[in-house]
Amino acid sequence: MIANLFAAPPAPVGREEFDELIGRPGVRIERIVSTGQTSPPDFWYDQAEGEWVAVLQGEAKLRFADEAEARHLQAGDFIDIAPHRRHRVDWTPADRITIWLAVFYKA
Repeated sequence: MIANLFAAPPAPVGREEFDELIGRPGVRIERIVSTGQTSPPDFWYDQAEGEWVAVLQGEAKLRFADEAEARHLQAGDFIDIAPHRRHRVDWTPADRITIWLAVFYKA
């Protein structure tokens, strides 16, 4: 388990790194480290739980199925995603680390 949100993950492995920081009934907090990963083509997250997500470092483009354009999130930006609101990650930069903090909760 990590003790610092900005601690570097192990050497890049070509996939996102997910670290569960805390899990309790009704809530789970994760750190996600992206290095160029995106959602697979035609894939949409459709989660039963709500998700509050913040970009702590780096940037990303998050797209919602009900919006024409992806949202460009930069360090400090956050968004609350309602349960079953379909979304995907369209872009994260491959040349630097993007660190997300995600809080999943029962709505």
